[in-house]
Amino acid sequence: MDTLHITDVSPRDGLQNQSAMVSTQDKLGLVERLVAAGVRSIEATSFVSPRAVPQMADAGELLPRLAARWPQLRASALVPNLKGLERAQAAGAREIAVVLSATETMNRKNINMGLSEALDISEQTLERARSLGLRTRAYVAVAFECPFEGPTPQAELLRLAGRMHEAGADEIVIADTTGAAAPAQVRDRLAALRDVLPLHQLALHLHDTRGLGLANAWVGLEAGVRRFDASVGGLGGCPFAPGAAGNLATEDLVLMAERSGLATGVALDGLLEAIGFAEAVLGRPLGGRSSAWLRRARGGRTAPVSA
Repeated sequence: MDTLHITDVSPRDGLQNQSAMVSTQDKLGLVERLVAAGVRSIEATSFVSPRAVPQMADAGELLPRLAARWPQLRASALVPNLKGLERAQAAGAREIAVVLSATETMNRKNINMGLSEALDISEQTLERARSLGLRTRAYVAVAFECPFEGPTPQAELLRLAGRMHEAGADEIVIADTTGAAAPAQVRDRLAALRDVLPLHQLALHLHDTRGLGLANAWVGLEAGVRRFDASVGGLGGCPFAPGAAGNLATEDLVLMAERSGLATGVALDGLLEAIGFAEAVLGRPLGGRSSAWLRRARGGRTAPVSA
């Protein structure tokens, strides 16, 4: 059976901009439920400045505890530069990710440097990580539209994705950071990207700001993409991108895959448990477009209400 590979990004992208601080223990609790549901790849944390993203201040504590408890889990950590890579390596990281925005302004808002410098730093970080034997992911953010500069030129996306491939990234993640993409645009850009890098190294990171996240994922599936980021319960959103609502919900993606003959290895019941846990931790309702139906279909069962 054809297989869909999902990286759940809720512990990092999902939690990074939450107003309520989430403890290390609760992050472990969320990961525990994701692993129990069958998720095998998780974006766990980021080694960015704690002043910029306080929610990720415990990265150095969290990552070793994940590795000790779930040694087979692919737990990646976002690193902004070589210093972040050093911190991640010291914490035992086996997989790291860099984020390169496709526009000048987004890079300045996100990491306080221009596009040219950000590109150089991303390449240096990838090359150093590979020399250390780490697996690498490279995001090209605002790949469709920038909240500050408008539509991202396709030629620029192709140039930057190609540079990340040349720098040796194992996986290049095309990110619709603000959820601005539409299916026809996703189709066209994926067709062009196939001439720049191998399709098996390509992943899609989608947001559902305009209600098109799942439609865009379907276009990706039709184009042959089999690697996707998603976030349980639709948790997420970029703190540096105005209007970036939650990510594509993991449960929505898994349900669509199941109904379309694609294996994921992820159990929907287990994802509902993870959603319920996250709801209790954050004190508000969560869930993708299918969550209410999934709960009804399972007799109204929900996860325990205490974390």
